[in-house]
Amino acid sequence: MQQQQQQQQHSSFSLADCDAVGFDLDHTLCRYQLPQSARLIYDSFAQYLVTEKGYDEDLLTLAPDSLDFCCKGLVLDIEEGNFLKLAEDGTVLRASHGTKSMTSEELLETFGRREWKHFNTISGMISRSAQYYLYDNYFDLPGALLCARVVDSLDQHDDQKKYDFWKDMVAAIQHNYKISAFKEDCGTYFPEVKNHPDKYLQRCPESVKKWLKQLKSAGKILLLITSSHSDYCRLLCEHILGNDFEEYFDIVITNALKPGFFSHTPNQRPFRTLENDEEQEALLSLDKPGWYSQGNAIQLYELLKKMTGKLDPKVVYFGDSMHSDIFPARHYSNWETVFILEELLGDKVTVPVETESEPLEKKGKYEGHQLKAPYFVSKQWGSFFVDRLPGLENAEETLVRTWSCRCITTYSTIAIPSLEAIADLPLDYRFARFSSNSSATAGYYPSPPRALLSNEESVTMK
Repeated sequence: MQQQQQQQQHSSFSLADCDAVGFDLDHTLCRYQLPQSARLIYDSFAQYLVTEKGYDEDLLTLAPDSLDFCCKGLVLDIEEGNFLKLAEDGTVLRASHGTKSMTSEELLETFGRREWKHFNTISGMISRSAQYYLYDNYFDLPGALLCARVVDSLDQHDDQKKYDFWKDMVAAIQHNYKISAFKEDCGTYFPEVKNHPDKYLQRCPESVKKWLKQLKSAGKILLLITSSHSDYCRLLCEHILGNDFEEYFDIVITNALKPGFFSHTPNQRPFRTLENDEEQEALLSLDKPGWYSQGNAIQLYELLKKMTGKLDPKVVYFGDSMHSDIFPARHYSNWETVFILEELLGDKVTVPVETESEPLEKKGKYEGHQLKAPYFVSKQWGSFFVDRLPGLENAEETLVRTWSCRCITTYSTIAIPSLEAIADLPLDYRFARFSSNSSATAGYYPSPPRALLSNEESVTMK
């Protein structure tokens, strides 16, 4: 009997077993109005490139459907100006040069049936380098469209062989998102969100607020760990949770600079206290709950041991970025990880909200108007989860999982479309977890993506 229970615990996951529950903020606890925020992010980078760096003014105008180009999991080959969608073994499934899709023939000619040249470094999740950039979250994605249009524009003016625009793109990102930008009203992004929070932010559903309180009263330690600076974090939290938002959390860590928060040592990344949103001197250790800046998972875990009185307290972390949240929390800290994947809603586009009768689908009121948001399912890039191997016209098609999809089953405990999807469940609900010996779709809740289900038999597992 005991053995049976242990097996069940091994193949399932429950919040009841966790001592601490951590949350990322942006696109996890705080959900955005995606079409509006995508447009704002695009504009904030484009404004900078045009006004500060002299790029073509055409970049400032966007065709209504052009955000369809944005798809999570794309990799930009910076020097070549190519965007790639990769299979789990590194084969290029689709590609575009700038915004223009490559044909099957061009794909085979350019990449063959081989793994992409940088795949071995990217599959170790070193997803930032001088050669390539991985787009894996909604803050980055509009930048993918801008880079693609920059390539188009450079090609128009003269035939480029190697591209050199990336340093300007990095400057645009830093100008808009640097730590002092919020305070200085600098760039396009922060001033606009400050002035019109309702246009960009979705308030936290009552069910989620109730669930957070429930977790806390069940004795869980609640953590908020975000790479956003404290001033922006406060704006978001007051707007989505209310002025008493600090009461929901035991520990708030801002400017966490993930993934470094998980991979760096206390010496490399000490915690700092804050005064009026200014970082103060480095702390030698983390002694009590509170609000901190920067820091590292090692010292946080020491504090959790002290607070729980346990030698190895169990932590789960909810986040939306494979690169910054899920991979490092699992790989460096061995935490349980819950991947927030709005793409799981993409399947529901054809379902009229009113007719959903299943209790778990009673989220229509909240998600209904969201379903038309950009890049749940990009027409240009297809499913986030599976795709066909590029073949010649008459060859038999093979369906394979994407590299993004493989990362989900490898590094996350479970994947859900939003916190709201699980907020009404009892805390001791047991989720089937992803594991190498269960089905490839086990860890998706409430249901696996249709693209994976209909093909589970035919998707070749490597």
